[in-house]
Amino acid sequence: MHVLVTGAAGFIGYHVSQALLARGDRVTGIDDLNAYYDPTLKQARLGRLLVRAGFEFHKLDVADLAAMRGFAAGGNTDGGIDGIVHLAAQAGVRHSLKHPEDYVRSNIEGQLSILELARAIPTLRHLVYASSSSVYGDNTKLPFAVTDPVERPASFYGATKRAGEIMAISYSRLYGIPSTGLRFFTVYGPWGRPDMAAWLFVKAIFEGKPLQLFNAGKMQRDFTYIDDIVAGVVAALDRSPPRDAGHASHRLYNLGNHRSEDLPRFLAILEKSCGRKAIIEHAPMQPGDVRATYADIAESKRDLGFEPKTSIDEGLPRFVDWYRDYHRA
Repeated sequence: MHVLVTGAAGFIGYHVSQALLARGDRVTGIDDLNAYYDPTLKQARLGRLLVRAGFEFHKLDVADLAAMRGFAAGGNTDGGIDGIVHLAAQAGVRHSLKHPEDYVRSNIEGQLSILELARAIPTLRHLVYASSSSVYGDNTKLPFAVTDPVERPASFYGATKRAGEIMAISYSRLYGIPSTGLRFFTVYGPWGRPDMAAWLFVKAIFEGKPLQLFNAGKMQRDFTYIDDIVAGVVAALDRSPPRDAGHASHRLYNLGNHRSEDLPRFLAILEKSCGRKAIIEHAPMQPGDVRATYADIAESKRDLGFEPKTSIDEGLPRFVDWYRDYHRA
């Protein structure tokens, strides 16, 4: 199988690429290596992929429609691409408060560019793309189900991810593109993102600096370990959805751990793993944040065989071990 992975040097994209290569697939990776967070980390991930047989890389911005059309016209899809795993995006709720334009470009224009690319590849069997639990907004019904209303996202980031879903549904119906959207729930693990809670907390603990605990710690998150997410992505890629009554071949799934963990417990496990206590600085609830996330994964289990195996008691110590090794902490 030949799979195009966008955001290949990103956290999830790196791990998905490794998993596909490990099972013998050919992977073409795309990433623009932007500076939303330290590009050195992206380069380190990419370096580990470039030495793998079956991997090739193109430095491209998926939101650049002309560049992506040039990528296709340049013969890069002539050998046949069977699947696309579109993970390139502008992430982060708080960044969207100050720079919403970044989210329109990456998450809406980028989604359009990939949909247009998918339409131009005659060999394509399936497009899998990343969505987010942020589409559920301030939904108070727990756990979140894919059938729940998603018309009131709490953040602009969530709004752009929901827009991406609607665009994919439209393209599937109009052009017959089999597509699956995956709503990720707070992914963490080795090679993770520096703007996520696990990294921010561990960094503060090791450096002896205060870490911010919002809303007095009265928050819950469905923390999902990277290996479980990768298993869900690959399972989705291998299962192209049938057409529905509206003539769209499109499905949405939650990929979460199906456990909503209290933030203080999350922090306590990190403190134990680091062997140090955190210096806590309390802060109010931030605009765009929600108090709880919790994934209903009934459909993911039924259709994808998705069975998350890693609790935060196992996953967080693994992340701390990786962080120590990466930073020589």
